[in-house]
Amino acid sequence: MGVEWTALHWIYVIFIALIIGFMVKRRDTTLICILGIFSLALIATGSLSASVSGIFNSFIFAITELMSTILVISIIVAMSQVLTKTGINDVMISPFTRFITSPALAYWIIGILMMGISWFFWPSPAVALLGAVLLPAAIRAGLPSLGVAMAMNLFGHGIALSSDFIIQAAPKLTADAASLPVGEVISASIPLVITMGLVTTITAYFFLRRDMMRGSLPVSTYIHVENENIRSEHFLSASQKKFFSIFIPIVFILDVVAMSVLKLQGGDATALVGGTAVFILIILSLFAHKQQGLEKITAYLIQGFQFGFKVFGPVIPIAAFFYLGDSGFQKILGDHLPATSHGIVNDLGIGLAALVPLSKEVAAVTLTITGAITGLDGSGFSGISLAGSVANLFATAIGGGAATLTALGQISAIWVGGGTLIPWALIPAAAICNVDPFELARRNLLPVTIGLVVTTIVAMFLM
Repeated sequence: MGVEWTALHWIYVIFIALIIGFMVKRRDTTLICILGIFSLALIATGSLSASVSGIFNSFIFAITELMSTILVISIIVAMSQVLTKTGINDVMISPFTRFITSPALAYWIIGILMMGISWFFWPSPAVALLGAVLLPAAIRAGLPSLGVAMAMNLFGHGIALSSDFIIQAAPKLTADAASLPVGEVISASIPLVITMGLVTTITAYFFLRRDMMRGSLPVSTYIHVENENIRSEHFLSASQKKFFSIFIPIVFILDVVAMSVLKLQGGDATALVGGTAVFILIILSLFAHKQQGLEKITAYLIQGFQFGFKVFGPVIPIAAFFYLGDSGFQKILGDHLPATSHGIVNDLGIGLAALVPLSKEVAAVTLTITGAITGLDGSGFSGISLAGSVANLFATAIGGGAATLTALGQISAIWVGGGTLIPWALIPAAAICNVDPFELARRNLLPVTIGLVVTTIVAMFLM
């Protein structure tokens, strides 16, 4: 095989198979990952106490690696809370409502706005920012509420979340697992994101219009849904809301300019966006709540951190297991691999290359399927570390294409599990639009499947 395989390699393979199997069965994989960490530690160290400690140390390692991502998402969600509470989001979005005069304009305007806002705020907060304002306007223009949910879902939880160009949480997870720079994965993902986005959204709109013309998808009447997360209160005057609705986008645009001029990527770009969000949160809290401003800053941050750790809680043990397949092994467990080893995942790739003649076509199809399988648990992020590891494995086997394969696995995992096909991941958009999440998933299935097939073919030519 070119490298010496040990019991550690076989245990790692067995637990990867178990993780995939549990994901296919839609069962939680946290316990399997913890048992995998314990088993690897026990075989490597031969010490029960060191193995038990290895579980905790692997969690610390994973949290350390993910902390910047968890923090920036928590802070952005905290900022989105104050934007919603003060009604600034209504003012920011209201100018676009006058352009929503037909079902086509409603679908594309809502979708493009959702994508843009999701790049900065992430899709779940963006749904709250957009839904309450644009849903009534879209329905008045003739677009059914299911069509509004599809637009927000495909552009937000699909395009924006799978690309994640601004916050860079998804690319960081996959890039770390594939041992690649974040910028390299982002660059490789651009043509794939464009392909997936165009094919899926255009196909979805075609089917939507066809069913509307057939009368099988009737136009909805707007039902106001009370949601404590989207109710605004009169903390600011109309002029103050207008000022901040202009000021905040300008500040974030300046962030993007600074990223380009200063060539900030990865952690540096994330830090800039996170720091900006903190300052906006502080300013808005002090302006809106005045004497209670200091306390409200803390309250909003607590809400943000609760959201961040709720989202990333399931990711930590999974990421901890997959970090053991690469650089994390020596840092967590020590030097217990053979002298010829390049890391467990790289060893698997070299061994696979010797056993199975692979091609770029087989690799691309495998990454798409792997990504889709890891997304079956309804959390697009819990499995993208596996997608990055498998991409590294296949790239080693075929001698290149790591960045493209990593990006493809990331896109597949998040489109399936991040909130476009798994019903329990569709709840935010479905709830805001008052539609059945299972019906929304059914409507998304064919467009997303077609998009993944076309994107996989494009990836074959890019490798």
